Amino acid sequence: MSNMFCDRLAAAILEKRSHVVVGLDPNYSLLPREITESWGSDAPSTEATCEAYRRFIFPLLEVLTEEAVAVKIQAAFFEALGWEGMRLFEEAVGEAQRLGYLVIADAKRGDIGNTAEAYARAHLDVMGADALTVNPYFGTDGMEPFLQRTRNQGKGLFVLVKTSNPSSSDLQDLVLGDGRLVYEAVGDLVQHWARESRGGRGWSAVGAVVGGTHPSQARQLRQRIPEVPFLIPGYGAQGATASDLQGLFGTDRVGAVVNSARAILYAHRTSEKPWLDAAREEAAAMRRALWEVSGGG
Repeated sequence: MSNMFCDRLAAAILEKRSHVVVGLDPNYSLLPREITESWGSDAPSTEATCEAYRRFIFPLLEVLTEEAVAVKIQAAFFEALGWEGMRLFEEAVGEAQRLGYLVIADAKRGDIGNTAEAYARAHLDVMGADALTVNPYFGTDGMEPFLQRTRNQGKGLFVLVKTSNPSSSDLQDLVLGDGRLVYEAVGDLVQHWARESRGGRGWSAVGAVVGGTHPSQARQLRQRIPEVPFLIPGYGAQGATASDLQGLFGTDRVGAVVNSARAILYAHRTSEKPWLDAAREEAAAMRRALWEVSGGG
């Protein structure tokens, strides 16, 4: 198999018949009681919070291997716990990869020159994630340290293009002098960057973050940037459904993956089943729903 991220992702999608990405956004107040009973309902010390997260995340990874192709680890929740949290972040990357997941570090990094190089080295080299979310606001020179790793190291990127939050339109929908919207111009840049990192199926290792909460804009972007795989947030707790995403996966079904965090991680809060069973059931239902709609292109 090709070492390119896009080819590894495509192979995982087809093997598991899944587009599911599990977002690891741990929140102590939402953890199962079986985990927090040792410390109580209020967040304990940093060390104890890290241990609670470890007892939560690692069993989840074990039971979701058949349902999800990747995990998206939200760096902020670990950075908030200092060096102990970042050690847990690195442990989670390694454990997820050991179990066969691709790992997306969701850090939304961006800067220029040596700082961008340091961000790329930290998350893709030292921490060892397979892919990273990046902010393109600094332009091509700020992207280059990240892009180099898609060309030379088999890494992947997901560039913020049209995000899922309600106020994304404040900036992303502004009209430029040439008539394009800001998110369209960013999409065009991503398509340009993507051409140097295409894999065996024609998809690139340079992808785009495109919110499922904006289905019409997402479909328009699918036509505009046809070589660029999508990482789609907004499914589940934010309101996007499988039917909203029809037409975003490409004719070969491997052009998009869909993230869900709260709906899977905390499924036990609306279920009478044990927490691991509830999470697995939610992820399985998501996998089936997305696979059904992905056949439409």
